[in-house]
Amino acid sequence: MRLQIDVALDYHFPEAADVLLAVEVAPLPDQTLIGDLLTVAGAGPLRPIAGEDGIGQRTWLRAEGAVRAAYRATVDIERPSIPLDRLGIVPLKELPAEVVPYIWPSRYCEADRFESFVERRFGHIDGGARIDAMADWIRTELDYVPGSSDVRTTASDAFVARRGVCRDYAHLLASFARAAGVPARLVGAYAWQLDPPDFHALVEVWLDDGWHLVDATGRAPIEGIARIGIGRDATDIAFMTIFGTAVMNSQSVAVNRIVENS
Repeated sequence: MRLQIDVALDYHFPEAADVLLAVEVAPLPDQTLIGDLLTVAGAGPLRPIAGEDGIGQRTWLRAEGAVRAAYRATVDIERPSIPLDRLGIVPLKELPAEVVPYIWPSRYCEADRFESFVERRFGHIDGGARIDAMADWIRTELDYVPGSSDVRTTASDAFVARRGVCRDYAHLLASFARAAGVPARLVGAYAWQLDPPDFHALVEVWLDDGWHLVDATGRAPIEGIARIGIGRDATDIAFMTIFGTAVMNSQSVAVNRIVENS
């Protein structure tokens, strides 16, 4: 599947501020970047740095006054569909060193607070089917309500409120998985057919010998996901981190499938 991604960001910074921008598609084995271009008007020199675990990249800039950023990318997605229930949960002592950090609790994913609930509700389910059951539970029990949470909302908050947006669904699924001893990391992405179009958050879990995407919201097909970056929680995958203050004038994300004529 070939996707075209277009992003436009229009912000005003009343005072000079450092900004870490994460909007560029990450080149990965299952998503080939055909071409992309990031342009920023009204900001200082751009300085790219590697993303978390070397996946993708972020860009530092110094912003003041009117700042407009535009990003366009074309990406080919070739992602095999593997049912999670065919995959196994790896014993903790056999996990690769690089995935171990993703079993710990983090700022927004308080996995240790869910251990009793997860064992009681999902402990009888084997292998990757346990992750499917967690995602189904979240999708059923939570209401997707735009504006119902903010940057301070944690997985525990969403669990109690029984509502949230994609980052809350992802935080809760990552917390459940980690509580069950399954490494889980958050993914910032573009999503084909997401309505309304926006930046999207979902989860990757480590099963058998690899990372596998899971979207607890069920609002976009996995085969149409283009990953930007990964991390422990929303702190690591924010598309824009502002060290100061800013006012958003407008923001748009468009993800369209390119159908080639035969």
